[in-house]
Amino acid sequence: MRSKYRLGIDAGGTFTDFILADAQGSVRIFKVLSTPTEPTKAIRNGLQLITEETGLSAEEIVSNSDLCINGTTVGLNALITHTGAKTGLIATKGHEDSIEIRLGHKEDGYRYDPDYPPATMLVPRHLRKGIRERVISDGSVKAPLNEDDVREACRYFIAEGVESVAVSFVWSVLHPEHENRAAEIVREMMPDVRLTIGSQLYPQVREYTRTSTAIVNAYLAPILQRYVEAIDAYFRELGSKHPVRYFQSNGGLALGKVVTDQSVYAINSGPASAPQAALDVGKPWGEQNIITCDMGGTSFDITLTKDGKANVNKNIDFLRYRIGIPMIQVETLGAGGGSIGWIDDMGLMQMGPQSAGSEPGPACYGQGGERPTTTDANLVLGYLNADGLVGGRLPLDLEKARAAIRTHLADPLGISVEKAAYGMFTIVNNNMVNAIRRVSVERGYDPRDFVLMGAGGATGAHITALAREMGISKVLINKLASGLCAYGQIISDVKYNYMAPAPLRLQGAEAAKTLDDLFNGLEARGREDLAGDGFSDAEISISRTLDMRYVGQVHECTVEIGPFEVTEASLEDIKAAFHARHKELYTYDEPHNAVEVVNVESAITGHVAKPERMHIAPGRGAAAALKGHREMVFNADGIAQNTPVYDGSVLGAGDTLHGPAVIEEVTTTIVVEPGWTVSLHETGTYVLTVDQPALQAEPAKELVEA
Repeated sequence: MRSKYRLGIDAGGTFTDFILADAQGSVRIFKVLSTPTEPTKAIRNGLQLITEETGLSAEEIVSNSDLCINGTTVGLNALITHTGAKTGLIATKGHEDSIEIRLGHKEDGYRYDPDYPPATMLVPRHLRKGIRERVISDGSVKAPLNEDDVREACRYFIAEGVESVAVSFVWSVLHPEHENRAAEIVREMMPDVRLTIGSQLYPQVREYTRTSTAIVNAYLAPILQRYVEAIDAYFRELGSKHPVRYFQSNGGLALGKVVTDQSVYAINSGPASAPQAALDVGKPWGEQNIITCDMGGTSFDITLTKDGKANVNKNIDFLRYRIGIPMIQVETLGAGGGSIGWIDDMGLMQMGPQSAGSEPGPACYGQGGERPTTTDANLVLGYLNADGLVGGRLPLDLEKARAAIRTHLADPLGISVEKAAYGMFTIVNNNMVNAIRRVSVERGYDPRDFVLMGAGGATGAHITALAREMGISKVLINKLASGLCAYGQIISDVKYNYMAPAPLRLQGAEAAKTLDDLFNGLEARGREDLAGDGFSDAEISISRTLDMRYVGQVHECTVEIGPFEVTEASLEDIKAAFHARHKELYTYDEPHNAVEVVNVESAITGHVAKPERMHIAPGRGAAAALKGHREMVFNADGIAQNTPVYDGSVLGAGDTLHGPAVIEEVTTTIVVEPGWTVSLHETGTYVLTVDQPALQAEPAKELVEA
């Protein structure tokens, strides 16, 4: 770190997390309730809280920070709630409806469901304007651009009050001149509008994906622009000497201008930093295979790293909209502390996806919420301290929690409040386990080969139950777990992705030179951009990927290669990498078939100095941290047992205890179920391991032999 401090801010649906690291190795976490209708207010509240607890003013922290990093859900929330900007589309005439045709099918999982409703169009039909022009697949012009059509579209957009415009023409990646000229006309006639040019944002082959990506970007750009301008101005007022960085869905940091121009990269920026944080937490044990579970107040996010690399997806349907740019794969489920319990038409208890969020929040918050939530269930089960969350700043009302569960679940089902609460706990856990299976089992990974990493304020109460269900025998939860994504931000690097179309068959010296020139051109741009951002060549690294397929295939797969010179000889290594990847994905390869490239991409990373790791002093034994006992329920019979409660702030390195137990940290509560042992490591990480082999979901030896 070049300055005294580094500040990471992660704005979630219920809480906004702050991680403050200093040059001496102190790393602290702070949490405040999010303010969805006024996102900057939560940042002000958080900095005020830091001032109250540390005596450091916001001005002192910000002016002495080398990096202030913001991960935001502003774009994600706008996409979920369809509250983005009024957007117009300028497309090749006859292709205005490609985003509605959607390649002729619904998303995977609903393709043959006739009752599944169509997605809400971000650009209504009357704001999609067809322009007479045509470029064909070899990049030649079949019909010139009709500029009068573009001007007529602009006049209509002005009359309709359009805030943002996307321009996307067929085969524009091979001949961008038509899009560029159309963009010039839009800028002339609509100087205040936000403009997205498809061939610049996503210069890759596939018209539907490019158009959909451009529309999503245009839809979010004015929202992100207002947000970035407000955040940047606020931090400048506080004396910031360096520009605020924003976390992107590709797992890297970017300047506000980049996020404004490429708003689609900010959609899932919060949870995208989890893999980086998980690898850092797991480093002392050499853990490279990690499933990270982040349960907050509103959602449950899962990410997976295999052999030290996070899964990255491209060309996916996210919230029902096709997005082509690379994004850290995050499986998101409507399951959080605010998930509401309800009874369906068949009389069965369900949990979520509806959430009480932070306003009004769970019934136990005493802010007007009346429906029973996961947090209410955890309070009734005894897992949470009624004195309050977040170090007692958010007191909990046990009677309101019991009343909500009794009224809406227990009495209608004819069971006790405790049984209903445990039912809620079990159902939300099953929902989360199914989501974990989607990122592991359904992609060919055995979850028992992974460590489970706890993140988010609510995960600690469920983590051993989730591990038990998955057959995972080792769990890691850092003291910063409830702000793990904010921690991931302060240890992440600046990262930009540069793409180009490359429709060519992978053979011959000419193909090798074309690929080498493409990569070198992209990387020269990246180095120039990062040099302007203050990075030296020694601080820059490059990774390359190609979208490849066998000739005649419809879909391609992404193959990673090293930043080597592409020669005719090295084409054979690239082919071999493709065959191996194809076999890994589809269980077979065709080594004798011709291979072609469709798109190429270079990811350029500027490496940032990392803060010192947290260090915990040796403990005096777990008994010194014992706070008392609470009645807790650990099974479906609803019968409580007297369970020890430990103060996490008193536990030291090497302290070990056995379940059942609860560890109370300032911003999270860790429930250690019966059959588990937990020990605190000097890096501030709780290591939880299974005591009984039966809990590892392995068949008993006697049964195997029988």
